[in-house]
Amino acid sequence: MHILDVAENSIEAGADNLWIKVEEYCKLNQLYITITDDGPGINQESLINITDPFITSRSLRPVGLGLSLFKAAAERCEGHLKINSSQEGTKVKAVFKYNHIDRAPLGNIAQTIVSILLRADKLDLNYRHIYEQECFVFDSKKIKDELKGVSLKNGKIISWLKKYIEDNVKALHGGGFS
Repeated sequence: MHILDVAENSIEAGADNLWIKVEEYCKLNQLYITITDDGPGINQESLINITDPFITSRSLRPVGLGLSLFKAAAERCEGHLKINSSQEGTKVKAVFKYNHIDRAPLGNIAQTIVSILLRADKLDLNYRHIYEQECFVFDSKKIKDELKGVSLKNGKIISWLKKYIEDNVKALHGGGFS
């Protein structure tokens, strides 16, 4: 949910490109989640209090819990959250102790990626998942080029994308393909 929430912020900010990277290093006992966009960035004044849940730019509700909960989750697992932003975009990086008892599982990353794609048809999304030394890369721009104008929102395409991502993340973890 943290990845989805940060991605939603990027979409609302008008980003054209989104890069999501998950790095799992069991032997080093580290998990990194990095979400970068090319949106207009966050002004430095707002960046100071960005993880305060009661300071938000949203007009529909007076609280913004996403980044504050992401930060709390990282800190609960002996990690941290860092946010850098400029006019060229924003980068959010969370670090977790991999085997910490309080670290929640990553969840259904394939569904998360598909949800982002369904939400923002014009967004180009690059997802990179590293497990130890193995790497899986999903690039929606390459898929769109192959589809030659067919929308990613097509039901059959979305089903295929979800299975493709699930299978490749499973293979990264040594599970092979189902």
